[in-house]
Amino acid sequence: MVKSTRHAKYELHYHIVFVPKYRRSHLTGKTKERLEAIFAEICADKDLELAESEVMPDHVHLFIGSPPKNAPSLIVNWVKGISARKYNQRYDDRVKWTRSYYVGTAGSASKGAVEQYIAEQEGDDE
Repeated sequence: MVKSTRHAKYELHYHIVFVPKYRRSHLTGKTKERLEAIFAEICADKDLELAESEVMPDHVHLFIGSPPKNAPSLIVNWVKGISARKYNQRYDDRVKWTRSYYVGTAGSASKGAVEQYIAEQEGDDE
């Protein structure tokens, strides 16, 4: 769904994947539930849309919608940094994330559809 700010219309979603330190398979049970709640809390606090989240035993998938003012790297830093800090303050077991991550963009139009739209605009000026 297209959203808007005072000066922009946008539909930006990012697929973010990251892993715990040493790729330990410990993101299960209560840890999984707690992390999902923390991710939702972070997104609400930062005015982000958490469209989907899946905490796997050894990695995390998030699908987050954001206004254009937030760079993808900033969103990843928020999610990883705040989640580790909140989790470690609230619970006895610890969560640490690696510095690496994957981020991919997604919207309502595919790359091919945008290319076709741009190519069709060339003839509209005449």
